[in-house]
Amino acid sequence: MSDEHSPLPFTGERFTPECVREIWYEHWHRYAFARGIATGKRVLDAACGEGYGSALLAQVAAEVVGVDIDAASVEHARARYASNPKLSFERADAAKLPFADCSFDVIVSFETLEHLAEQEQMIAGFARVLRDDGVLLVSSPDKHTYSEVSGFRNEFHVRELYRDELLDLLRPHFQDVRLYGQKLLFQSVLWNLEAPPRNNELWTAERSGGSLNAGLDYAPLYFIAACSKSSPTTALPDLSLFGDRGESVYEHYNHEIRKNMSAGARIAELEAEIAELRAAAQTQAPSAQQSGGWRWWRRRR
Repeated sequence: MSDEHSPLPFTGERFTPECVREIWYEHWHRYAFARGIATGKRVLDAACGEGYGSALLAQVAAEVVGVDIDAASVEHARARYASNPKLSFERADAAKLPFADCSFDVIVSFETLEHLAEQEQMIAGFARVLRDDGVLLVSSPDKHTYSEVSGFRNEFHVRELYRDELLDLLRPHFQDVRLYGQKLLFQSVLWNLEAPPRNNELWTAERSGGSLNAGLDYAPLYFIAACSKSSPTTALPDLSLFGDRGESVYEHYNHEIRKNMSAGARIAELEAEIAELRAAAQTQAPSAQQSGGWRWWRRRR
């Protein structure tokens, strides 16, 4: 990928690869997850935005077509990622795809559903242009966890979905739907340094340690649905981990902890100084009152 062109301004509506920490992990992980089924295939990246994900898939795919309704994003993507001949970008509405039936082996559309009112139309369009043995990967925030539990409202989201609503949207068009959960976790990780991992052990404990449950027992923040018209999508792993070698999220966490600890120490120092000043003021108060009383008695004479 080329970085010679100026970054696309981040408005909060579309992710750009210059974003950092949590949002960077979430967005890049989805495309890294898709690479396993995109290798050697013709891929559609619907609502591709800045184009970074399309470019990542084009490293392994036979061809990638990125489409987005925003003309500025398409022009930016064409300029920034022009060096890969297997990659092209077109301006199009994800709910009104201008492609023939059964045109793609793989379709990915991440963080798109919640931005559209025409969700049924978009999913039907994906099913139409996807080949019978193809796979659709589509993401959607869990309305309960993302908005209701957090109390957060995303101004760019038109319609968020609960888990059952997402499944009801997908199942009329796809025989096999496998649902994944996605969120950032703070984990202790043990791994074999001598060989690639072949089996996994996952645990979720209560804070007290009194209860230990097998698996990742968390409420997902996002859903990733892997959909197929025919055979199950067995090529996808049951568990996918993603991180950056610099551990930017953990680095930011440590920075904030150190900053808070430093601030706490400084507050303690200031509180001690205030306590000393109050004690000194109380010690001086009686003599000041006596002196003032003596001056008043002298004036009365």
